[in-house]
Amino acid sequence: MKFNKKLESISTYEAGKPIELVVREFGIEPQDIVKLASNENPNGCSPKVQKAVVDIVANMALYPDDSMMQLKEGLSKRFDVSDKNIIIGSGSDQVIEFVMHAKADENSKILINSVTFAMYEIYAKHVGAEIIRTDSLEHDLDAFYALYKSQNPDIIFLCTPNNPTGDAIDAAAMIEFLEKIDSDTLVVVDGAYMEYAAYKDDAKAVTPKELVERFDNVIYLGTFSKAYGLGGMRVGYGISSAPIIKELYKLRPPFNITTLSLEAASVALEDEQFVEESLKLNFEEMERYKSFANKQNIAIIESYTNFVTLSLEEPKNSTAIADALLKQGMIVRDLSGYGMNAIRVTVGKPEQNSRFFELIEALL
Repeated sequence: MKFNKKLESISTYEAGKPIELVVREFGIEPQDIVKLASNENPNGCSPKVQKAVVDIVANMALYPDDSMMQLKEGLSKRFDVSDKNIIIGSGSDQVIEFVMHAKADENSKILINSVTFAMYEIYAKHVGAEIIRTDSLEHDLDAFYALYKSQNPDIIFLCTPNNPTGDAIDAAAMIEFLEKIDSDTLVVVDGAYMEYAAYKDDAKAVTPKELVERFDNVIYLGTFSKAYGLGGMRVGYGISSAPIIKELYKLRPPFNITTLSLEAASVALEDEQFVEESLKLNFEEMERYKSFANKQNIAIIESYTNFVTLSLEEPKNSTAIADALLKQGMIVRDLSGYGMNAIRVTVGKPEQNSRFFELIEALL
């Protein structure tokens, strides 16, 4: 059977191993497995969300509200933008897919950081676009601008904070960069971890309202999978100028968000205290990772997210260490696929982090 030739150059995206798979492969009891691989909120989601989802289960026979008005109104209020500036996706990566199909084709160039979210490249290959990468590990806007001038890309992706490294761009520097980009180049500002960056450092806080008001060619992406603890609900959003949102809607399938997901996200937006407590606990525990890395003489990238990236030196090997941890029920992310001898570790609960320190210290 023949398939689209563009698929030949695409590797399947590998998500973090689920607990169920580790149970089957290694015979470890579920309660003895710690998953610190997918940057989920270790505190789960708001108790208010849990109650709301249970209360709405009886309506599962009906299709969801395809206007998504309740959630849009919540986002509109939160970010002080019009609902015409908002599109909802099944995770923010679905909005990335909309963006790619709306703007790019086989004649397009896509500019991304050297190490960044893998789905940018995968979706670019869906349409046959060429990928242009910077050379720097962390986002260097001067390097981005030099490639922008020489390569004339159709889309630029700025992931801030960046996954999987954790670094973040200064908001003022980003605005200065955006002012130099022509109006026909679409710039995607991926803020999946922005709640964490804004909590840690005001200077890193990018606001969708400012982007929408100042730039017609920028789209901001957000998600409920991280700080809000709704990874299993798959809800993301894009905020941009009304003309861009109108074009993206042409690609959105009907009912792309479930009734449960819409309710969960809408209620999650209202529980600011839960998010604030999650952010506070995250950065308190991150200090333990910094201390551990310093003690073990491991390089750690300054993180503005809910994960840390630990860079290893030979003969230590990230794949071998990640595999050894996995066999003991500790799931982390090996970054060798990104060309890095490093592991990415989600900041978990205190007892989960203690377990990680215990296991990896023995391995090192």
